[in-house]
Amino acid sequence: MKIAMACHPTHGGSGVVAAELGMRLAARGNEVHFVSYERPFRLDPLTRGIHFHEVEVSSYPLFRYPPYALALANELLQVVKCEGVEIIHAHYAIPHSLAAVLARSMIPESGVKVVTTLHGTDITLVGSDPSYAGITRWAIEQSDRVTVVSDWLASATHEKLAPDQNLKTIPNAVDSKIFSPQQANPQLRARFAAPEELLVAHVSNFRPVKRVQDVVSAFARATRDSSARLLMIGQGPDLSLAQDQARKLGVSEKICWLGPIDDIASLLACCDLFLLPSESESFGLAALEAMASGLPVVSTLSGGIPDVVTAGETGYLAEVGDVDSLAEHCRVLLTDAQLRAKMSETARLKATEQFGWDQVLREYEKTYEELLSP
Repeated sequence: MKIAMACHPTHGGSGVVAAELGMRLAARGNEVHFVSYERPFRLDPLTRGIHFHEVEVSSYPLFRYPPYALALANELLQVVKCEGVEIIHAHYAIPHSLAAVLARSMIPESGVKVVTTLHGTDITLVGSDPSYAGITRWAIEQSDRVTVVSDWLASATHEKLAPDQNLKTIPNAVDSKIFSPQQANPQLRARFAAPEELLVAHVSNFRPVKRVQDVVSAFARATRDSSARLLMIGQGPDLSLAQDQARKLGVSEKICWLGPIDDIASLLACCDLFLLPSESESFGLAALEAMASGLPVVSTLSGGIPDVVTAGETGYLAEVGDVDSLAEHCRVLLTDAQLRAKMSETARLKATEQFGWDQVLREYEKTYEELLSP
């Protein structure tokens, strides 16, 4: 098959899933064309069968904001015409699904099909915004197939935008060979923590929905009577708020602000606990990667997180904003080595057995094949 992937290239779940999926499809003999304004950070351009097409957006004085969706639609059109693409797989509704539908409309004789995968905030944030709700709904309805990453997101999509839309749940997946406790590097760990100290990790894009101030607050309360350090991996609009919170609580010296890191597998494998107090997570790919790395996860009862993190077995869950409970869960795990080791083993087992790539890849290939069958 010849498949075009339209996705965000930046750090985030949708771009990660698109890149990983595309490379695995290419490894199985398919031809995969990525279309975006930058190469997705997880995409290996040297992979056989992978091609990258850069979307160039011209800036004219007439346009206050360059019309990226139109430029993307035009580039997808060219890829369909020149490369014989049969499937456009759009990850995230706006602008990718919209652009894919426009490209298909401009060349109906090609028979190209549009698969849209909804990842979460394209429904809960963008799709709920009155400025985008109508066009998001239209792009979903015009897609030939629509998949979602969790049953929770399917319910949210039906409730907020498309009550009659047929949705197929295909969960996110993790490469358990890359994200593995075996990736642990003692020398790397020693850069951040003394032998007697434990390491807590948080990975996100530091948007308000990630509640990074809660990360700092919970860590500060949980480590009053224990030695631990916090790795804050990522960047975003709430970075300065989190740093201010750390100064107010007197834990700045215990926190390492690492910024965005493309390869986090070795870092996660060096840590002991993962903290993700998000207001909303449609799935929680960061939590899944942490679990595969052997980390218990302390997170919130939000969205699809309970499908990934089993409370009392692979970590603990608290209500959104309940910093006291988050802190207590962290404290228990940081002070009980036996419990931490047990949850680490269970987390790794669940990640590898329930969220491996083989089944997910088969589900996407089945979706493509059903669309292309006569």
